[in-house]
Amino acid sequence: MRRTNKAIQPEFDYVMLILIAVLIGFGLVMLFSSSYAFAHAYRKDALYYFTRQLRWTLIGIASLLIMLNINYRVWRKWAIPIMGITMLALVGVLLIGSVRFGAQRQFVNGSIQPSEIAKISIIIYIAAWLSSKGKNLRKVSYGLAPFAILLGLMVGLIVIQPDISTSLLITITAVAMFFIAGADLLQMGILALMGGLTFGLVMTQSTHAQERIKVFVTSFADPINSPNFHVREGILALVEGGWFGAGLAESVHKQPGGLPAVHSDSIFAVVGEELGLIGGLIVLALFFFFAVRGTRIALRASDSFGTLLAFGITAWLVLQAFIHIAVITATFPFTGLPLPFFSYGGSSTLANLAAIGILLNISRGGEGGIDLHAYTRLWRRNRRSRVPNSERRRRPRGRRGSVFARSIRRR
Repeated sequence: MRRTNKAIQPEFDYVMLILIAVLIGFGLVMLFSSSYAFAHAYRKDALYYFTRQLRWTLIGIASLLIMLNINYRVWRKWAIPIMGITMLALVGVLLIGSVRFGAQRQFVNGSIQPSEIAKISIIIYIAAWLSSKGKNLRKVSYGLAPFAILLGLMVGLIVIQPDISTSLLITITAVAMFFIAGADLLQMGILALMGGLTFGLVMTQSTHAQERIKVFVTSFADPINSPNFHVREGILALVEGGWFGAGLAESVHKQPGGLPAVHSDSIFAVVGEELGLIGGLIVLALFFFFAVRGTRIALRASDSFGTLLAFGITAWLVLQAFIHIAVITATFPFTGLPLPFFSYGGSSTLANLAAIGILLNISRGGEGGIDLHAYTRLWRRNRRSRVPNSERRRRPRGRRGSVFARSIRRR
């Protein structure tokens, strides 16, 4: 096969945009179907959860459009401030956050959950950090050790809440990014050993986590007769859905007294009961297709930061979706992870759609109408450049802003 030096030119991924629109629309329909009976019984308003989710979805779409028009390379420069603000929020929720379901992880009576925003913040920071290491990443003192310390500090604040499922998701995503960045198998083995020992220690100190592991082990062989009500109801809903389901809005297990957290933690069970195995497979296929398109965007990115950032966003959302589905099918210990684009939750919806905006901007090569760097020039004007004689070089002119121009020069 003849090799060519011609670089792959990024192009806007309209297929991904259509896919996200389908997921959003499908998710809103299923949220309304799963929540109206519960909302009517306990909130005296059948549209209570749907209207709030619709509001957050519109805010999320606005954030998607904003992120779509910001050159993604800007986030590399802002990675440290973003991570700093996120760390303060995670510390703040431990001090003044509200306690719900035995965990202190939310502000304003559950309206704001910093750990959801932390997912995208940590991915941005890890992508910026890994892309700056280059070939030195394989040095233990320069790559593995600092990475383990940074990840441990960030995830530790989430574990304390406690939110073990989110900390596990972030850890797996970050380790996958570390591997994609160029880590060797020895480093991955050491990370796997350290991670296993750390989470094992967390499990031994958490009675709640031990109980969930015990329930999973006893339920795995015979989930229909599981001692855990949530697991048993989820499996029964899927079984009764059959191949084609009972029909949209015809779920029995979503009624009050049935599936707990039916509009969030159990929403895939409602999909399986109302739309059957076919509906469940469609959801799986949509997220699998999302994984394919997201990986394609990562491989076609013009720099290592874009590749790592796109891969991190894709891995996070796909892993979270599959873990949610695995919990409902009793093939993974119970967690409270929402199903992206389907489950009720303002913070998660906002974070998901903002991340999609960044992903789509990577697909278009960083082109955008908003140049955040321009707003920081006055602050940076008197700072000395790190590149010798950089001020003497003429910058290429163009409509795409100074950040995009510098990326062309680097190519």
